[in-house]
Amino acid sequence: MVKEQSVQIPADEVRAVVEVTEEMKAAIQERILKQIASELQLPAGRVKTTVGLLDEGNTIPFIARYRKEMTGELDENQLRDIEERLSYLRNLEDRKLEVIRLIDDQGKLTDELRKGIEQAVKLQEVEDLYRPYRQKRKTRASVAKEKGLEPLAEWIWKQPKQGDLQAEAAKYINGDKGVGGAEEAIQGAMDILAEQLADDAKIRAWVRRHTFEQGILRTEAKNAEQESVYEMYYAYQEPVRKLPPHRILAINRGEREEVLKVALDVPVERIHDYMAKQVLKGPSPVRETLMAVTEDAYKRLLSPSVEREVRGEMTEKAEEKAIEVFAENLRNLLLQAPVKGKVVLGVDPAYRTGCKLAVVDDTGKMLEIAVTYPTPPNNKVAEAKEKFKKLIDKYGVELIVIGNGTASRETEQFVADLISEIKTRKLQYLIVNEAGASVYSASKLAQVEFPDLDVAERSAISIARRLQDPLAELVKIEPKAIGVGQYQHDVSQKRLDESLTFVVESAVNHVGVDLNTASASLLSYVSGVNSTLAKNIVKYRDENGKFTDRKQLQKVPRLGAKAFEQCVGFLRISDGKNQLDNTPIHPESYPVVDQLFRELKLELSQLGSQQLKDMLQHLQPEELSVKLGVGVPTLRDILDSLQRPGRDPRDELDAPVFRTDVLQIEDLTPGMELQGTVRNVIDFGAFVDIGIKNDGLVHISQLSNSFVKHPMDVVSVGDVVTVWVLNVDLKKGRVGLTMKKPQ
Repeated sequence: MVKEQSVQIPADEVRAVVEVTEEMKAAIQERILKQIASELQLPAGRVKTTVGLLDEGNTIPFIARYRKEMTGELDENQLRDIEERLSYLRNLEDRKLEVIRLIDDQGKLTDELRKGIEQAVKLQEVEDLYRPYRQKRKTRASVAKEKGLEPLAEWIWKQPKQGDLQAEAAKYINGDKGVGGAEEAIQGAMDILAEQLADDAKIRAWVRRHTFEQGILRTEAKNAEQESVYEMYYAYQEPVRKLPPHRILAINRGEREEVLKVALDVPVERIHDYMAKQVLKGPSPVRETLMAVTEDAYKRLLSPSVEREVRGEMTEKAEEKAIEVFAENLRNLLLQAPVKGKVVLGVDPAYRTGCKLAVVDDTGKMLEIAVTYPTPPNNKVAEAKEKFKKLIDKYGVELIVIGNGTASRETEQFVADLISEIKTRKLQYLIVNEAGASVYSASKLAQVEFPDLDVAERSAISIARRLQDPLAELVKIEPKAIGVGQYQHDVSQKRLDESLTFVVESAVNHVGVDLNTASASLLSYVSGVNSTLAKNIVKYRDENGKFTDRKQLQKVPRLGAKAFEQCVGFLRISDGKNQLDNTPIHPESYPVVDQLFRELKLELSQLGSQQLKDMLQHLQPEELSVKLGVGVPTLRDILDSLQRPGRDPRDELDAPVFRTDVLQIEDLTPGMELQGTVRNVIDFGAFVDIGIKNDGLVHISQLSNSFVKHPMDVVSVGDVVTVWVLNVDLKKGRVGLTMKKPQ
């Protein structure tokens, strides 16, 4: 959902305190709820209930999972939309009250103005209405007012049918005030009127809309001889309303790097005509003067201001789309299928300093660290092979995972050759995106986890672990450092952080967390748990041993009743006293489960048995919910959890593509069929890892035989796809792919 453009409020503006009665609060709340329901096309009752739950301190994952009856089964995205609109509209209402008070303090508040402010639905509308009353820095109009020229401006504005402007202006000649002649007085009055016109809320709104609908964005090179990635924009133009988000951000970056000059062209005739119609009343000796005022108001004041606003709004919408793409990619990356039960050898490749190796067992525990030098300039290939073989045999390594950084392809060739020599066991390798591994390796968290290892050694461990459990490992890294977005450094970092944090929280709570093995980093994303509580949970576990019952969480320092309620359902104990602690069933529903088992004449010890699964499949939740006194959505979730205790929802996703040999770009020919893994999805297509140095691009036009509105409608990060080579550019190292099967 696109957010409205934010409006900067001067920091030095005095913020008035407005007393709000309970009756006013209720009316404002009702207005907000109605607006949210209308905007999001949701039943008003569900919106009201959701707002009540949020105000009580409930988290979105908790509400989505455990309060389905109350919200009508709204999903996390709908709940988040409600939360965001609620925050925006409450801030909007606060600003309305503030603006009303500030204007009233000037003695200029009219009933019409108050009504206009109260009925505004966007912050921009409120700021437009307040603009004429806001204290400004020194302007040509303010200087003219200081010279006493406001009465002359008012005389011109009234457009008398008779009179002489020069004669009227002569009355205001005053050397002491700096008005040396009639022309100077007239110019001052025109400056006052131009600012008045430029500040008119109705005119600004119309001009802004017209600029967006009719404007043409033009770009040109500052130096046409300079080679750059922006060459397609060296002589480019496109209607503002049609510019796609990724192009807006690319142009912005080119302008910021001083490679491009950007201008917004707008047909001014219609703007002049519209403004004139708002001003001119009929024949008058000042008609030509007012025409000049409207043109000056637009060219000098309105045009630059509105252009900034329109480009700001374009950028904000483009950023929102970029953040949306990044967030969806991140979610799919976090929820990639874990590779369980494998001993993994992680490799952080390098040239001069050698490849750092880390063997981790099937639980992610580090077993051994080593370093080898199979790549240039050392080229100690034989020695490296011996080291690899020794580790593989010693620990029963089944998978080798190579980071995709410096020297990754040389290391890949070395590993492929090594695998061809080993006949005693099945061995495969995989290249993983190591984005963020170095960020984690240098972090305080990594220093605490592996205090005796250097940065590259920690990175090798992280590379191995992110294959075994992508979610558990990637949550240790700042989300925006994971590298599955587009233009992530060009967008609002605050908004990006908020969105990505929400995605990580959603993913973590969707999967659930093992209470006895989770790191503090992972626990901090659990519903109701902050970083302090996460550390307290780990500390309690270290001091008291494994948790055997969810109730023990209540003994963790500072974990109160509300936090317990919010987090407990998302925390799992795999070998605890109560088997239900290894399911997503909330303890508040344990009595329902007990009653259900009595109805079925079964013992809880039969949880997970085929007999129980068979019986549960034939139950009718609609009928049973009445008998058990529980809502149908909650009962459905309970029955699903009982059938598959300990289930990891990621297990149903595609496993990554493992390889045993290297593919070079020179090996590719048009029409060749390949299996690949989607690494990144952007507005104009998807990048697919097909086993060569650079990922191949499937352009949006090659994703399907049908029309594709956005690549995410067809593919997601982590998908294993079949592609065909479309074209190969050896010079640039680029490969075009298609997902359309050749005829």
